[in-house]
Amino acid sequence: MSRYGNRTLSVVPLQKFVLDGFGGGPQTQALLFALFLALYMVAVLGNLTTIVVITLDARLHSPMYFFLKNLSFLDLGYSSVIYPKALFDLMSLTKVITFAGCATQFFFFSMMGTTEGFLLAVMAYDRFVAICSPLRYPITMCPSVCAHLMLGTYCGGCLNSILQASFTFSLPFCSSNHIDHFFCDVPPLLKLACANTTISELVMFGLCGFIIVGTTLVVLTSYGYITVTILRMRSGGGRHKLFSTCGSHMTAVSLFYGTLFVMYAQPGAVASMEQGKVVSVFYTLVIPMLNPLIYSLRNKDVKDALRRLGQRHTAM
Repeated sequence: MSRYGNRTLSVVPLQKFVLDGFGGGPQTQALLFALFLALYMVAVLGNLTTIVVITLDARLHSPMYFFLKNLSFLDLGYSSVIYPKALFDLMSLTKVITFAGCATQFFFFSMMGTTEGFLLAVMAYDRFVAICSPLRYPITMCPSVCAHLMLGTYCGGCLNSILQASFTFSLPFCSSNHIDHFFCDVPPLLKLACANTTISELVMFGLCGFIIVGTTLVVLTSYGYITVTILRMRSGGGRHKLFSTCGSHMTAVSLFYGTLFVMYAQPGAVASMEQGKVVSVFYTLVIPMLNPLIYSLRNKDVKDALRRLGQRHTAM
């Protein structure tokens, strides 16, 4: 027996959890299934197309597209860690996930999501060097530097995920095994703990706050210098093109960091699970669906590459 607050709770070694997901009757579940399936398929198609086109077209083998290909891989990865299981659960009565499966899902989701946060900062720095120091760009962003930057983002994501998973899944859980969410995440899991979760919450808020604030500062500083450089340009057409591109990128970055901040980097996140579910759908599904459209598929170079691949396929 374990005493938590004024309650006496029975601590049992949990072998499985039940993901409560979204409420509502069969019609609501069917509607959500159709909506999530459509969004997930668009996300998969868009990100796979981006990866294939950048890989096959030699003209896109540059630092910017190297990072975009990795962004698509991460978007595809962390949405696929969640939504095949979530879609199955919407049509299932049991909605069970094992303890090991829950920990694995959280680890990979957290690792890929954090890596994407670091990658967006790297991409902003890449654009800063390309626009503000174009003559030094080939040296500053040479292939070895790009590879090391990409490796650093994955290492940072992996380290954060290890720390978050260790602090969360080492907690003793009470007799209730129902997770008030549609995937395994820290805030709903902390509600099941029958030990003091203050340290775990501080770790979550501290790490997420540090990562979000740090990477946001890099993004804002980079785009601040980019904006000043663009305003000094004499060519109105070039200015408009760069502002359009940077504006789209900033929109995507703001949506990603904004939703993460609402969910993980402020204390109210743990208290509002229903709102958290909606926010989670946005950053785990809607943003991975939008990113290929914002960053790649509306890009002239990518469109030309798609056209060339189509012509090559037709000629075969």
